[in-house]
Amino acid sequence: MVFSSLTFLLLFLPVTVGLYFAIPGIRWKNTILLMASVLFYAWGEPMWVFVLVGLALLVWLCSAGVAKWHNPWLRRIALALGVVSPMAVLAWVKYGGFLINPALKLIHLSLPEVVMPLGISFFTFQIVTYAVDVYRNRELYQKNPLDLLLYISCFPQLVAGPIVRYQDVAEQMVCRQTTMEDFTAGMKRFACGLGKKVILANICGKIVDAVIANQALYGMSVAGGWYMAVLYSLQIYFDFSAYSDMAIGMGRIFGFRYAENFNYPYLSKSIAEFWRRWHISLGTFFREYVYIPMGGNRVSRIRQLWNLLVVWGLTGLWHGASLNFVIWGLYYFVLIALERFVFRKLLDRLPALVRGIGTYALVLVGWIIFYFTDTAELMVYLKSLAGIGVPLFTPELWMVVCQYSWFPLAALAAAFPLWKGLRQDVLDHLSGAYTLWLCLVFVLSVLMIVGQSYNPFIYFRF
Repeated sequence: MVFSSLTFLLLFLPVTVGLYFAIPGIRWKNTILLMASVLFYAWGEPMWVFVLVGLALLVWLCSAGVAKWHNPWLRRIALALGVVSPMAVLAWVKYGGFLINPALKLIHLSLPEVVMPLGISFFTFQIVTYAVDVYRNRELYQKNPLDLLLYISCFPQLVAGPIVRYQDVAEQMVCRQTTMEDFTAGMKRFACGLGKKVILANICGKIVDAVIANQALYGMSVAGGWYMAVLYSLQIYFDFSAYSDMAIGMGRIFGFRYAENFNYPYLSKSIAEFWRRWHISLGTFFREYVYIPMGGNRVSRIRQLWNLLVVWGLTGLWHGASLNFVIWGLYYFVLIALERFVFRKLLDRLPALVRGIGTYALVLVGWIIFYFTDTAELMVYLKSLAGIGVPLFTPELWMVVCQYSWFPLAALAAAFPLWKGLRQDVLDHLSGAYTLWLCLVFVLSVLMIVGQSYNPFIYFRF
């Protein structure tokens, strides 16, 4: 069940919201949310829901030892068990075949293929944040295992984030309320995310497929390669930020304040700034739970490079067990290292517009690496971006451009905060029109869902 499905929009969400507000008391409201969350995950993963519940119970038992024991070695053993167990499950499911099958092929064996369950990367990381947060601060220990299970499985952010650190919502688990203002703001945010997904991301995805099919049939071109890269950059941004918008909106409806996960990343004037704006919760996780514990910036330059290599290697592998994701992670490691240690002073002297365009171009190359899991296809498209052995343009590509007309330009404009240039008094006068606009967006999104079969969520595979 995805947020942009009719089952979720017209049945699951209305019933859950209705029951949530019909029953008084935070304890009963948590019970409703927990039941809805388990049902939501069981709908798509009827077997793996038991693994989710089992891992939550295991980390609860381990965290009890971490919180109550005073022997430092016993606390470390409990922490290790609470962290390693879910990470081992993730590694087996997501990377077992990728890492072990090449060796097994030498003796004509292979591991059976395991279909990766939805959201395992996200809820595994949330389990890890809870275990580590309790180790750092005993007072964060959650005595009620059901409340811990709710934190891990809460359906708004269960299968595609954002990754919510336990320390950020610990108080909200037992003490929160939703005002009418919160409810209205949450519904608006949800409608905005739904429109991003159904109207913008899905159409951008269709154009990407059309460009790839056109170039496979009529030949590659420089313009076609960059056109595809721009459209894919918009598709993945609107797809994932849409899910985050809907998750943040639903969280607010239920009284949770989730942190922002995207902050107009294509405004960035450096690669480091891009990663402070893109998938913020993932960057925060690796910074707080990997990079800083390894020494962060407080060590020698060689150690800093090693720390960056580990973080970006893990970031690449987190997105999938495929060679292109490893290359993608190493690509960003090289860019960050060059930007920080080699070209920093030079970049600071360049005009902001030049840095912005340069950063976006480098990000587009990264998205090409990210998109193609087939290495041969990847090399073909990278060569087209560089103009190696391909024409600048093909007449057949113009057919695709004309078919979708002005839409790519409108989508590109929507990726930037154009409204932020308006004065506050103007925004206040436009608030009613904005509410009406979101209502129309919601209705149009539902109508488009009814009439279309193309409705993927890219980040479900991670």
